[in-house]
Amino acid sequence: MEDRFLTAQEAAAELGISLATLYAYASRGMLRSEPVPGEARAKRYPKEDVLRLKEKKELRREPEKAAPKALSWGMPVLESALTLIQDGRLYYRGRDTVQLARTSTVEEVAALLWTGDPGEADRLFANEPPPIAWPLPGGLTPIERCQIAVPLAGAQDLAAWDLRPAVVAATGARILRFMAGVAAGYPPSSRSIARLLQLGWAPGRPEVAEPIGAALILAADHELNVSAFTARCVASANASPWDVVSAGLAALKGSRHGGHTERVEALFREAGTAEEARQVLADRLRRGEPIPGCGHTLYPDGDPRGAALLEMAREIAPESPEVELALAMADAYRELIHEHPTIDHGLVALSRALELPERTPIALFALGRTIGWIGHAIEQYGVGKLIRPRAAYVGEIPGES
Repeated sequence: MEDRFLTAQEAAAELGISLATLYAYASRGMLRSEPVPGEARAKRYPKEDVLRLKEKKELRREPEKAAPKALSWGMPVLESALTLIQDGRLYYRGRDTVQLARTSTVEEVAALLWTGDPGEADRLFANEPPPIAWPLPGGLTPIERCQIAVPLAGAQDLAAWDLRPAVVAATGARILRFMAGVAAGYPPSSRSIARLLQLGWAPGRPEVAEPIGAALILAADHELNVSAFTARCVASANASPWDVVSAGLAALKGSRHGGHTERVEALFREAGTAEEARQVLADRLRRGEPIPGCGHTLYPDGDPRGAALLEMAREIAPESPEVELALAMADAYRELIHEHPTIDHGLVALSRALELPERTPIALFALGRTIGWIGHAIEQYGVGKLIRPRAAYVGEIPGES
């Protein structure tokens, strides 16, 4: 039996229950089971599912342990109908994300996440975004320009304080178009988001727009990550969607979240060529340094977003030295540490294959994820409750000193 699965006897022992109870759990959908290859009636149970159920049972007995586990890759803490991660795949409202990236526009996916209907895209994006009516400082990265411009534009958009779902979706369309213009250094307009970015980052190469759009779609949402949770907390206070996005940008820039993409970009520069990639990664291992761009807790068999972006890069520029480098690094991940490329690796690989400016990968991440932040804000406004967890106090007790 593979390490990923337990026999019925092993699963029952792990949970401290009888086989009859185990079968009842499986019949009620509390546990997944599947046939054992080559054995007619035997079933096996994913070890991850068994351990998760065991943890839930333990937390019901000792609820004070639930909070720290829930906030660190643990139990779900909020309901959402936006994104599902299941069996190594990613879905937006039940639709496979990789397939959406291949067949849909950015605007259609935004409408899907915000309203449930991709057909609403034309209506939502019908209005012009706010103009950039002030000079932005030079020498800033695209994401830093957005961090300056978004609060200024938000302060002038009084209609954004209407927090009804349909209105927030329209506000989200204005925000996304505005940010695309700021990030691209190109005046915001009624052009598609992907075309606007192409005009700013790859002028004269209209074929670049489609893969840019695919990257934004793959980055749009990823369940309750740190920036999405931040966005929901800010929305729960009834802050405006512009403020929600500002908060999301701040969280995303951190090196343990979207900022991780910049570490991957630096690793590409360090590796230099496909011939040097394996040795550079091996040297990092020898020095005890981390290797960014590979391994994801939610995808033990590989991040489907990273795989899709890497495949797009290969399709677009199969002879490019940049693509050869990206593929060589992916091979080295698997060979040296038995991990697979993440979305961070894929964003860098695609950006370099398209010959986009440096610091573009994290900008793609931020612009794509803005779609998700708006979606989470719409859900949270609808809940109408402030997110206000309690702290487990571990400090000095009054009167004991």
